[in-house]
Amino acid sequence: MRLLTDGPRTFAQHNAERGFVPWQRFSSRAALVDEVLASGLRGRGGGGFPTGLKLRAVTWRGPVVVANGCEGEPDSHKDHVLLSRSPHLVLDGMLVACHAIGAAEAVLCVHAGSPLLAGLIRALAERGPDANRIRIVEVPRRYVASEESALVNFLSGGDARPTTTPPRPTERGVDGRPTLVDNVETLAHLAIVARVGAEAFRAGETALVTTTGVHEVPVTTRLADLVTGPVLAGGYGGVWLSASRTGELTVAAAPGVAVFRSPQGCGLRDTAGILAYLAAESARQCGPCMFGLPAIAGDFAELAAEVPGHALERLRRRLPVVTGRGACAHPDGAVRMAASALDVFAAEVVAHTTGAGCTDAIRRTA
Repeated sequence: MRLLTDGPRTFAQHNAERGFVPWQRFSSRAALVDEVLASGLRGRGGGGFPTGLKLRAVTWRGPVVVANGCEGEPDSHKDHVLLSRSPHLVLDGMLVACHAIGAAEAVLCVHAGSPLLAGLIRALAERGPDANRIRIVEVPRRYVASEESALVNFLSGGDARPTTTPPRPTERGVDGRPTLVDNVETLAHLAIVARVGAEAFRAGETALVTTTGVHEVPVTTRLADLVTGPVLAGGYGGVWLSASRTGELTVAAAPGVAVFRSPQGCGLRDTAGILAYLAAESARQCGPCMFGLPAIAGDFAELAAEVPGHALERLRRRLPVVTGRGACAHPDGAVRMAASALDVFAAEVVAHTTGAGCTDAIRRTA
């Protein structure tokens, strides 16, 4: 069963095409969690954590389900496409998650002012009392605002900024209650697992990937069949992969959220632009984000612009000391992406630092 339809369906059309969720099979919540564990489903928001284990971790009373549809990654559009074309599958997944953990409340988070709002409100209204436990919340449109702990903090009345973990949301989340935070694609897959069972899900498992557009492909698809040349896999917090690595990895094995971006010209200049964005979008609440990222972005900008000096030496010194020191994973992702760029674009690094000239510029003027 595929995630995407060719356009939004009414609730009646959705059930006619996909069938109802067979709730009678899961009178025991443990049976549902076991089915999800057997399916091998992993989170599609970037972390890749086994969804069944995450469900099992929520054991305290009064739990909450949070569906993350904010999609802070600028290059990713999969969640927007999913919510616009298959909103009822996501809502089904939220109700399945509620059943699995015994939650009476669920929250669907989207960016403030999202064009998705009208369609989602309409979809909820079509479901009647079945959806009374679901509400939609608009979250500030910032890169770090949809990080899991930032969502929990915002839904608890605070700023949409990451907080220190542990405790994790499954232990202490919205208003101090155990909270399951899952990406909307994960929840849509959860609805499919509940319908078709673990074995059929594994046999036909797909993923939404963003390249030049959004595509639904089998998870066994090789990255080399989707993109050519070096590629940034996993979005702005991911890693640059060489062309040889894309031939080895499948979509299921690729790091982070399935976003694959080819460099826009010089890979170093592309990376410098991304780092400048990440430095500007930080939460500005801890040293690595306030001082480390701007310094690294500045060094990378000098390297990319072929400014004479010691930018490369400073990068080699600064990158290792930032990792693991932030309140969230934002600086870690930026550093990981920057370090991978230095490896994958090693020839360009040499050209930029020796005065030989940017190889991309040479190619374009040849």
